[in-house]
Amino acid sequence: MKPFLTLCAVCCFLAIFRLPIEYYTILRILISMGALLVLYNAVRFKQYYFSLIFLFILILFNPVFPIYLYRKNIWIPMDIITGILFLLIAFVEKPEEKKKEITEATEETIAHPTQPRLHSRDVIINPKKPREN
Repeated sequence: MKPFLTLCAVCCFLAIFRLPIEYYTILRILISMGALLVLYNAVRFKQYYFSLIFLFILILFNPVFPIYLYRKNIWIPMDIITGILFLLIAFVEKPEEKKKEITEATEETIAHPTQPRLHSRDVIINPKKPREN
């Protein structure tokens, strides 16, 4: 997921420059797919603030019913903010992932507890028998 979100961010940053209209059509499709992916994961992990933000991005960049702002100086801040948001989602470690890793590690140790192995060379044998009085 990180490479795709990074690609979305880089494409948003490239949209600042004057490029052909075909690029912006492809950008709308790419950003919509990325926003939909992040929106799905945000709802699944119950991060409703991110889901609202990426719902707005999905509506703004949707290729089916495009929203035309007609001025490049309005789109430039939107592209920069969207690119930064995609980078944040891609590279900031989520607390749910940390909790999941910790619980998986503890479940593994509970399921397979490690006990020290006693080998025959580790056992001390007293060759002398104790004397009886």
